[in-house]
Amino acid sequence: MSESSTSDESGPLLGPADIRELAAALGVRPTKQRGQNFVIDANTVRRIVRTAEVRPDDVVVEVGPGLGSLTLGLLEAADRVTAVEIDEVLAAALPATVAARMPGRADHFALVHQDAMQVTELPGAAPTALVANLPYNVAVPVLLHMLATFPTIDRTLVMVQAEVADRLAARPGNKVYGVPSVKANWYAEVKRAGSIGRNVFWPAPNVDSGLVSLVRRAAPPETTATRDEVFAVVDAAFAQRRKTLRAALSGWAGSAAAAEAALVAAGVSPQARGEALTVEEFARIAEHKGSGGAPGIRQAKGGAA
Repeated sequence: MSESSTSDESGPLLGPADIRELAAALGVRPTKQRGQNFVIDANTVRRIVRTAEVRPDDVVVEVGPGLGSLTLGLLEAADRVTAVEIDEVLAAALPATVAARMPGRADHFALVHQDAMQVTELPGAAPTALVANLPYNVAVPVLLHMLATFPTIDRTLVMVQAEVADRLAARPGNKVYGVPSVKANWYAEVKRAGSIGRNVFWPAPNVDSGLVSLVRRAAPPETTATRDEVFAVVDAAFAQRRKTLRAALSGWAGSAAAAEAALVAAGVSPQARGEALTVEEFARIAEHKGSGGAPGIRQAKGGAA
């Protein structure tokens, strides 16, 4: 390891020279296919950890650790860090990087070599926080999967493409409000938490990045519909987002008339569009599928997921 690896500026964290040296030693070339853009700036790493409000008692899960830039920053602040990495070469190298850079913290680190979308359990204590630089091409599905699979995750901070960050944090009525906005809001209070420039990555992406903070709701929106039933309405509403809900939900409900009946029963205008609705309103619509507005039917749907 070069002398730059232990510079006062980055300490145990990885700087630009360290990242390139590690990548060269491993024969790693970042691929667009996996959305790999490695953070090379220690100050950005510490800013992410600080913004995530990582606490000394936190058990943090990180998705897509890459060469370990953020991993090391998280290990400085959290009790334990579990990293989920799909890339075989990167997964094999990361424990050695942690051991070399932070030998006193190596036993507080665990690695899961798996596709994050397939992860259903993690070693050790249940995670309390999710902090990740998510690959742009799978950011939303990975985020939603982790929130659904690990209900103990109370706080999340993800770095994603700026456009995706805007969509996740959008409110009803915003032109970019859509499926990611509603589904993320099912689980958490969502807000933009900052912007990240391109020059802190290697290779530099063609887009800016944004930080998104998600703080888990005490409970999902109160509804007798299941999460899957609510999400089915959301998917249908935005599949044809320019259409009125009466038209957009006709396939979901079975007919335009049935869609209108469900909307009226839910107190939503059939002429409204999906981008105007809150997650609670989508939940009310889901409760009335097939009811024609008849009383008592909504209780048959079962509890919320």
